[in-house]
Amino acid sequence: MSFKPFALCMASMFWIAVGAHAHHSFSAEFDRDKPITLTGAVSKLEWTNPHARIYIDVEDENGSLVTWDFELGPPNGLMRLGWNARSLREGQIVTIEGFLSKTEPRVANARTVRLPDGRQVFAGSSFDTASPADER
Repeated sequence: MSFKPFALCMASMFWIAVGAHAHHSFSAEFDRDKPITLTGAVSKLEWTNPHARIYIDVEDENGSLVTWDFELGPPNGLMRLGWNARSLREGQIVTIEGFLSKTEPRVANARTVRLPDGRQVFAGSSFDTASPADER
């Protein structure tokens, strides 16, 4: 194997690893100065990478049901926190605390989820792992 292909291969693996790690920062998408707490019925739990998501149906100020999309941590991290793909079922009432999206309506980053039995679990939020550089 010549040196050039080997160097190219190593460089591409480095850039893939950097890109996967830095797909976005908390502060790029969410506003830590806009906390939100909502209670609603689970309509769906998506167990996907890079982030799992909980969708809940919440009654708005007009009495209409609207769906909110909450970003969670990655499935692997959630499993370390005791979650699995069947942790929540459709129709369960949960209360989610998090932070609003800077750009998308009815989208937020979940920090904690209060389960129907009253237990509060962490959602693997990128807020909790934000680096000082994310503060800028």
